[in-house]
Amino acid sequence: MNQPLAYVHPGAKIAKNVVIEPFTTIYSNVTIGEGTWIGSNVTIMEGARIGKNCNIFPGSVISAVPQDLKYNDEDTLTIIGDNVTIRECVTINRGTTDKMKTVIGNNCLIMAYCHIAHDCIVGDNCIFSNNSTLAGHISVGDYVVLAGMTAVHQFCSIGNHAFVTGGSLVRKDVPPFVKAAREPLSYVGINSVGLRRRGFSTEKIREIQDIYRILYQKNYNNTQASDLIEAEMEATPERDEILQFIKNSHRGIMKGYFKSN
Repeated sequence: MNQPLAYVHPGAKIAKNVVIEPFTTIYSNVTIGEGTWIGSNVTIMEGARIGKNCNIFPGSVISAVPQDLKYNDEDTLTIIGDNVTIRECVTINRGTTDKMKTVIGNNCLIMAYCHIAHDCIVGDNCIFSNNSTLAGHISVGDYVVLAGMTAVHQFCSIGNHAFVTGGSLVRKDVPPFVKAAREPLSYVGINSVGLRRRGFSTEKIREIQDIYRILYQKNYNNTQASDLIEAEMEATPERDEILQFIKNSHRGIMKGYFKSN
């Protein structure tokens, strides 16, 4: 880490085998774990907590103050897990008094030019493709894939194993296990390819499909569909996760897709 053309504040806590490339600036109150590589021209600002074996590519800015006029220099954090890859020119802002932190889980890939705003909580094993943008206060589950140029409205939630197609505008909550596409964003099926890759059995995938058929294809409202799913479908972790997501949704879940005449 002894790079004479980088600036590391004496108050930063850097593991011995971290590699820091030239022209990078690391502020005070920063922690970086073992095996992490920091590319050139990266700026890591106060409140960053970066895990082990991460790769942060040139031009990224981590833990900058929020782009929120209510922010008043509170002592907040950006927490990044282990084995995270952050590609070129990504910006991740630290939290406000809402959650006091922005969090990226383990094993995530954040591709070039993505932006993750204040108070977002991102789970493990997520992939955000180029130019995806998260506004503030967004919750993203595990194994979520956002294809390129996706923009997510503040306070939205995206459930585990969801896939959102490129260029989408996410204005409503996206339930777990689904594919979301079209404008306005709509349910277009479950993420069967992703589920198979992660070890879900054919029977389990069919169970999830049956749940979403009731929710999206039987002309029930969300309350009626949830009651019917709970009454007729066997209790499983996946069923209960879907029902809990619908119950907890503050912005409302996205609609099903219907062809116009």
